[in-house]
Amino acid sequence: MQWLQKCLDSCKGYPVVVVDNNSSDETVDFIKQHYPAVHLLEQNKNFGFGQANNLGISHALKQGADYVFLLNQDAYLHEGCIKNLIRVQKQNSQYGILSPIHLNGRGNRLDKYFSHYVSYRYNPDFYSDFILKNPLKEIYEVPFVNAAGWLLSREVLETVGGFDPIFFHYGEDDNYCQRVRYHNYKIGIVPNVFINHDREDRGMTNEYLIDPKLKLERRLKSEYGDINNSDIEGLHKLLRKRKRTLTKLFFKLKFKKIVSVRQEINLIKKVLPEITASRKNNITRGKHYLE
Repeated sequence: MQWLQKCLDSCKGYPVVVVDNNSSDETVDFIKQHYPAVHLLEQNKNFGFGQANNLGISHALKQGADYVFLLNQDAYLHEGCIKNLIRVQKQNSQYGILSPIHLNGRGNRLDKYFSHYVSYRYNPDFYSDFILKNPLKEIYEVPFVNAAGWLLSREVLETVGGFDPIFFHYGEDDNYCQRVRYHNYKIGIVPNVFINHDREDRGMTNEYLIDPKLKLERRLKSEYGDINNSDIEGLHKLLRKRKRTLTKLFFKLKFKKIVSVRQEINLIKKVLPEITASRKNNITRGKHYLE
């Protein structure tokens, strides 16, 4: 609720779809009362970030949308953001994802995490062009940008599909960027359009980021679900290696370590069929995960 009004006010002039993941505050009533034009998709459970986005994307495509812009509830559009992104994409159709610059909530500096995605490692020109006052490029290509503000064309959605449901929260945008690159599209940041991502004063402490089991599961899915580089056989090798480690620990009577290694083995066994099916699906073209 603390972000919703500012977010929706920034979207005026566009058809807006809100997917409510069974929220526990006044979001639903607030939207119905103050934003009756918003198409509200109320869910009876929390489907996670990716699958909720898939519901909104599917609705937009059914309404004939040529473009979908994904926007976090804690992010706000600057004037002209979507219009300019669409203009750039029409002239650069090889880009599957276009993102604006992400500022912090106050708009007085770059969003902390966004700043990492445009570092020298990922695009050596971005910071240099700004600091040296070089003419700015229309697009700066990067391998990844987080999904707080993405422009996606119908063509890309019908080629790559939606977010993979093996990810509940976090990791789904990494996976999507991997798939976009696999299908020969690029990912770019447009330097003269902006959103504010209002998360600077919040600690990144939710369970999906700090729980060791969830972190390991997400890492395994991100690494071995990458259809560009990784080989699923690597996950089979990891499983065999952990089983050998477990046997050695039994002989050494290291019972505390036995528990953690056994948990990792069980987790690998759980995600192996999910990742295998995901890879098989995602190497094909189509509207995967979208209705």
